[in-house]
Amino acid sequence: MNRSIPTPSVSVLELGPLTIHFYALCIIAGILIAVWLGDKRLRAVAPNAQNVVGDVAIWAVPFGIIGGRLYHVISSPAQYFGANGNAVDALKIWQGGLGIWGAISVGAVAAFFAYKSQQKKKELPSFAIFMDALAPGILFAQAIGRLGNWFNGELFGRPTDLPWALSVPVGLRPDGYATFETFHPTFLYELLWCSAVAIALILWGKKLAAGQVFSAYVGLYSIGRLFIEIIRIDQANTIAGLRVNVWVSAIVATLALANYLRLGRSSAKI
Repeated sequence: MNRSIPTPSVSVLELGPLTIHFYALCIIAGILIAVWLGDKRLRAVAPNAQNVVGDVAIWAVPFGIIGGRLYHVISSPAQYFGANGNAVDALKIWQGGLGIWGAISVGAVAAFFAYKSQQKKKELPSFAIFMDALAPGILFAQAIGRLGNWFNGELFGRPTDLPWALSVPVGLRPDGYATFETFHPTFLYELLWCSAVAIALILWGKKLAAGQVFSAYVGLYSIGRLFIEIIRIDQANTIAGLRVNVWVSAIVATLALANYLRLGRSSAKI
């Protein structure tokens, strides 16, 4: 008998008139862990930074969600504005669809201004150190968020019969794949990769210069995401035959790792 990971048959929790989506619960759980871990790491280097991460998150999280949704909609316009699309669906975040590049970039900008407003008053360390403190928690948040994709039965890869393959119901299989039963669980691959990188940064991050931990996070995550994107089969725009996110991952990884090396050389000269 072939073994496989089942796709959950339930993705919402009904409590009277209230409908709670497991995808939303995963996002919320990830945010809470990111704030908790980020606060703990920041206070380890700046004891006077109590509540700073939470205060910054009040601004960074909603802007990050908006940025993530905008990136997803812009990079997959046919799903919402194509012949069979529905523009209103662009607002239905609980159905999945948050582009990490948009979430991190817009969230980071909001975090920068929120952090700078407190930096002088509380004599806080540089913004680079602040982002270094947040990086592992963000990775764990991304890992937990991928469980939401599992509950939604989305973002899986090419057909496979590996022991850890994901069993996908017929109704959730993309066009052209109706006869295939099991697929690569790309949500699981990304969950494991994010967790492994987070643990590595926690263990070895103290040896790095300011800003290198966050650069390593962006670079290493992007490398893993590049390979995951190559095997995904959900609808996406392409450039020269490759998914847009493959190109974005390659470009972001290159820039992040170049910045990592630059920061290391600058630190060595001090």
